[in-house]
Amino acid sequence: MREMKEKGMHAVFFMTACLSIIAVLLICIFLFSNGIPAIAKIGWMDFIFGRVWRPNNQLFGIFPMIIGSIYVTAGALLIGVPIGVTTAIFMAKFCPKPLYPLFKRTINLMAGIPSVVYGFFGLVVLVPFVRNQLGGFGMSVLTASLLLGLMILPTIITISESSIRAVADSYYEGGIALGASHERSVFFIVLRGAKRGILASIILGIGRAIGETMAVIMVAGNQAVIPASLTSGVRTLTTNIVLEMGYSTDLHREALIGTAVVLFVFILMINLSFAVMNKGD
Repeated sequence: MREMKEKGMHAVFFMTACLSIIAVLLICIFLFSNGIPAIAKIGWMDFIFGRVWRPNNQLFGIFPMIIGSIYVTAGALLIGVPIGVTTAIFMAKFCPKPLYPLFKRTINLMAGIPSVVYGFFGLVVLVPFVRNQLGGFGMSVLTASLLLGLMILPTIITISESSIRAVADSYYEGGIALGASHERSVFFIVLRGAKRGILASIILGIGRAIGETMAVIMVAGNQAVIPASLTSGVRTLTTNIVLEMGYSTDLHREALIGTAVVLFVFILMINLSFAVMNKGD
């Protein structure tokens, strides 16, 4: 009887795993079957490297949106990764025990805040701050980067902290036994043992940043041009899809699906790069 239950649970686990794979395959089939013909019709070079997006004139160049997504994501990482990783180190190895629950609950609360609330915060606080301090309209690459850097913190902090705590105590104790200080043992020994988990948190942060839509719509300016500076408006791939999908038809709609294909390929490349780096280790 016990063996039958175990086999039954194995079958359930196998089916749920298969459902996840099937869901991904269905998404791939939908995107590529609808997006690739549109990209071919427009022209691969004109679609990927075209600098003008004017659906009314049958011009579908998404290069400004690709650059915008790269700029905003890179800015978010420059802001979020150092703060997130150092916060995780502090919480795992330096935080006083009475203060730890406060920090942990705050991070969990940040993870549960809806994107639209972050966007409203950016619109009310960050946009006026950037406009008053740096000029421009406030809705810009810098504002979107600041907001996304804030939004990816819970992901990076939570996973990095778990990875640091998962490193065996013998690594730290060995460093102390060899005469290293607490700080050197943490930064030069424990962090090396946790680097895969920290890298995983950064990859997930990239996925969150490059895929965020609602908050970016509210603070980025949504201008389909290559940004000339950090205070220039920008439109990302995700916001381009959301802004125009509601009223698009025919080739315009298919071009937006093609935009989703490009976004999907970007995320796939990021995950493959992570897999290769892990394999290299």
